[in-house]
Amino acid sequence: MLGVALIGFLVFQYVGDPVLAMVGQETTIEDREALRQRLGLNDGFFVQYLRFVGNALRGEFGISYSFNRDVSEMIADRLPATVELVILSGILSLALAIPLGIYTGIRRSGPITQTILALSVIGVSIPSFLLGILLILVFAVWLPWLPSFGRGDAVTVFGVDISILTLDGLRHALMPAAVLCLFQLGMILRLVRSEMLEVLKTDFIKFARARGLPARLIYLRHALKNTLVPVVTAIGLQLSSLFAFSIITERVFQWPGMGQLLLHSIEQTDIPLLAAYLVFVGLVFTLTNLVVDAIYVLIDPRVRHDGL
Repeated sequence: MLGVALIGFLVFQYVGDPVLAMVGQETTIEDREALRQRLGLNDGFFVQYLRFVGNALRGEFGISYSFNRDVSEMIADRLPATVELVILSGILSLALAIPLGIYTGIRRSGPITQTILALSVIGVSIPSFLLGILLILVFAVWLPWLPSFGRGDAVTVFGVDISILTLDGLRHALMPAAVLCLFQLGMILRLVRSEMLEVLKTDFIKFARARGLPARLIYLRHALKNTLVPVVTAIGLQLSSLFAFSIITERVFQWPGMGQLLLHSIEQTDIPLLAAYLVFVGLVFTLTNLVVDAIYVLIDPRVRHDGL
């Protein structure tokens, strides 16, 4: 995170002059220099870096140039929309990928298996913006079942607005969540399938079959459990990447989340927003990998050390 903060600090310092972005052309040189002094831009490199890290630890990233608002407050406003979209897409992808991966691993050939594998390749290959436009065309234009943009109604839970708990909000979230779901579904499905194929060749599975254990017990208890370590790794990385790569999907569906905020900051060269977003994504990846390592201990006793 210190390395990520350093990159964010370099972006903050050397991609454009923040003073020029904050003042108008009629501002005098003296006023610009006074503003630079007030912002601490005349201090040394390490002084500014330590100040940036200290502010980041307190959740402070300065004032947005384009919105003239506190960056932390803006992220807090937009974050729930992205989080609920990531959670919904993650639930959909896991609910589909794991059962389909088990089925295609058990039934190695056949028309159903080949169709599932072909559709998984197509889902990964289609760009997210094109898939989003196709879904809008089908389900919002031809079949006016779902709304094509916005977040819909929301309810407040512990001070946070959540839309997927309402029927209208859930209808608004289904199409963007489906796009993000297909983004990760194919990879997780194929990983579960390949791990199942490898585990089913091992001696303990052959021994379980020789003992006459039911097929359902062999597949779901013994085989699936031994495929979870690489699958959990992939799931963690995929869910983390959704925070970073949901930008295009949010733009297509006009979803008011972090992606929309990042695109606006890029268009307006809003350096505090860019730096804060970079640090936030790095924090998500770091915490996700920490959680994945903790889950390893729960699902695979071999990871534990005997002396601990």
